[in-house]
Amino acid sequence: MKISRRHFIGSSGSLFLMGSPSTNVRAQSLGKRNLIVISLKGGMDGLAAVPYLGDDSLRKARPNIQVNTKLKLTSEFYLHPKLSSIYQLWKENKASVIHATSIPYTGRSHFEGQNLMETGGDSPFEYGTGWLGRGIDVAGLEGLAISLPMPILLRSNQNPDNFYPTTRPLPSDDKLDMILASYSDAPLLSQTMKKVINRPINLMEGIVAGQNKNKSADTETLTHIAGEELSRNDGPRIAVLEIVGFDTHASQGGEDGQHADKLGSLDRVFSNLKKGLGDAFDNTLILTLTEFGRTIEQNGGYGTEHGYGSAIIAAGGLLKKAQVYTDWPGLKKKDLFEGRDLNVTLDARSVYCAAMAACFDTDFEKLRREAFFGANLKDVTTDLFNV
Repeated sequence: MKISRRHFIGSSGSLFLMGSPSTNVRAQSLGKRNLIVISLKGGMDGLAAVPYLGDDSLRKARPNIQVNTKLKLTSEFYLHPKLSSIYQLWKENKASVIHATSIPYTGRSHFEGQNLMETGGDSPFEYGTGWLGRGIDVAGLEGLAISLPMPILLRSNQNPDNFYPTTRPLPSDDKLDMILASYSDAPLLSQTMKKVINRPINLMEGIVAGQNKNKSADTETLTHIAGEELSRNDGPRIAVLEIVGFDTHASQGGEDGQHADKLGSLDRVFSNLKKGLGDAFDNTLILTLTEFGRTIEQNGGYGTEHGYGSAIIAAGGLLKKAQVYTDWPGLKKKDLFEGRDLNVTLDARSVYCAAMAACFDTDFEKLRREAFFGANLKDVTTDLFNV
């Protein structure tokens, strides 16, 4: 089953839920494992979210947007104070950071970078499917999407189905019967459709009504609901969230400001997911995704420009341990990419491939070949996740 929903006020973000039965017998025996991907559009500043204080390079490069109040992770790495819920998860051994990582894109264009972070390819606009959608195919998952439009990240060759009730009330019974009949040759999808019609649409109606009544209903509110849906044994097992606004060219701020506000929103999303998931959090993996990082130096508007290396923030009971996983390249001028950006020592696609291997109980090499077109990726599955 694939259930997704995209309805947020303004540009606050998007939420897509997906769940499906699996033909992977071993995966079924392991029980339901949830994978949540949070897309941070605009270029999340990994050096602000997880500052490196092993030397004074960052302080010198950012005198006016320095993060002065920090949450200590290790002797060299700290967490932004707005990420207090994630810090609590760290102390519970259920949060990690993968640093000095990014997708292999250095062109600094949002349009190209966001396309590549979803498709998982090497060339912008070359593919019409996403790495998560292709990974779902490899794992033998199938289903139906409710969204308009389906994000590239979830698109695949095997699961293109899309049902979206654009009018209220819902279509008449005879029209719904016609929809169900079109899935007569796919019993699992027909069953999914019945579930979609009988329950999740009502949930979606409630979400829409709540937003009309209270304009503050946004990503944070819906993620609590998403957590509750993911916690059900027969509910979705995959969620994709989007938070926009990380493109802080001016007035970025340090522990407060535009970027800090976005990190605060991200932190509440993690917190709400954990609350909604309940005990299912122990069988869940949450990962962030962004198109690139930011320059190490602040600009004249007290912001940062498009960069290269960033960080992935991860949480959930499927993490091996709390750790900052990195082959740190350093922040001295000679160590920077093109003399201006945090360099990358790990292809971020390695992390996402490993995450699917852990959550879908599918061979990393097969996912590497089929979901990432045979890219040269490092298998970090056992380094990062419980398998």
